[in-house]
This record gives sequence, structure tokens and C-alpha cells, in this order.
Amino acid sequence: MATRILGELSATAAAPETPGPAPVARIRGLTKAFGDRTVLDGIDLDIDRGEFVALLGRSGTGKSTLLRALARLDTTHEGELNVDGDVAVAFQEPRLVPWKRVHANITLGLRRPNPQKAAREALAEVGLTERADAWPLTLSGGEAQRASLARALVREPDLLLLDEPFSALDALTRITIHSLVLELWSRHRPGVLLVTHDVDEALLLADRALVLGSGRIAKEITVDLPRPRRREHPRFAALRAELLTELGVSAEEGFA
Repeated sequence: MATRILGELSATAAAPETPGPAPVARIRGLTKAFGDRTVLDGIDLDIDRGEFVALLGRSGTGKSTLLRALARLDTTHEGELNVDGDVAVAFQEPRLVPWKRVHANITLGLRRPNPQKAAREALAEVGLTERADAWPLTLSGGEAQRASLARALVREPDLLLLDEPFSALDALTRITIHSLVLELWSRHRPGVLLVTHDVDEALLLADRALVLGSGRIAKEITVDLPRPRRREHPRFAALRAELLTELGVSAEEGFA
């Protein structure tokens, strides 16, 4: 009996582990230079499916360069970069075509059955059903960013890239859009990479926050805060101070 049990234990110990799902984005040794200046210096990064990652860093540290590489808008880099699935991007400026109505902007370049139905559904998700026939120049800043999000989500991306899309919004509109983004992310579960300068924004939205510096990921923290997030949570202040310190800003300056 003892021999049989030991044999079973040995077989259990030797059993191979079941690998987890492959990340939606995998980067190894990504390097990008502009002339003599190396902006990205051997970046390694995985983004899991359904994971929300925030990327912070001072201006000029390569945040948008990394995002453009993931979006396949710039392929002049070295290293390994693989994205398993479709990618969509929402930029700081909504980049709506002014001579096309909102619904036509949503379907621009869309290749899927019944694009008009898909556009209506996407506009409904972001609360813009009544603005479907509006011209982009008649939209408020918040409405234009909602349209930009609808245009990204209608493509059903596996990886959603957000390049500071909230930075030009007023504080109240930003709060509303934050809630909308979290709702859409929870519903569709793409992997998300958010480029931001705003530490609070990163902590309110992301599962992980990364700080880019000197061409590498200088800091990585897991945002272990319950959702919905509250700035008043005791852990929020500690994580905030940790990120600000890495960015070279004191907590007092960060609250100024």
C-alpha cells in the first residue's frame, strides 16, 4: 500500500503544469532609436487578455512610441513584438473626419457584416444614439471622445490602446468618461494599455501601473485596490506616493 501511494505522489509531482492563456501582447527586447537617441532600450512586457495596464512616464520617455509600435503604426524597431488579435486605438484628439457624420465616422474602414447596425450598437453603448447624424464639429469634447471610443470598440479589438484620450477633458467630463471606459472594458474585456501622465487616473482605472524611464520599465506595481476605486482608500495614497516618487515628484507637489 505504501509503495502504491508513493508512486501516486511521484506521478502527481511529475505531472506537467497546464500553461495559462497566452497574453494578447508580448514584447521582448523592443528597442527604438531616433538618430543617436535611444528611446526604448530592450523593453520586455506582457499584457494579458482582459487586463488593464496603465503606462506612465515623463514627457519624451517613449510612452507613445511604445503604443505606436503595438498599434503597428511604426514598425521601424528592433526586438520581438507579437499581438494575438485585432488592435484599436483611441488618441488624445478624437480624430473624427469633419466632413462625415458621426455614424459614418464609426464605420470608417470597418470590415464586418452589417456595419451600420454595428455602429448603432456602439453609439448606444457610449450614449450617443441621438448624435448619430450630427457633424463632428457640433460635438462637445466629451461627446467627441465617446465617438472615438465607439469607433475603437466597434472593431471588437483584442487589444485596446488609449493614448491620453482624457487629457483635454474638463474634470467633471473626465470622471464620466472614466466610468464609461470601465463599464465598456468590463463588458468587452479587451486587453487595455492606457498611456497617461495622470497618476490618479492610472490608479483609478488600471490593474497594473508601469513607469517608463531611461528607455526601460523602471517601476511596476499591482494596483491591489477593490473596485469601484476610491481616492479615500488608505492604500490609494501609498500607491500614489510610490508612483510619484518614481516619477521624481513629491506627494505634496502631486496634490498641488
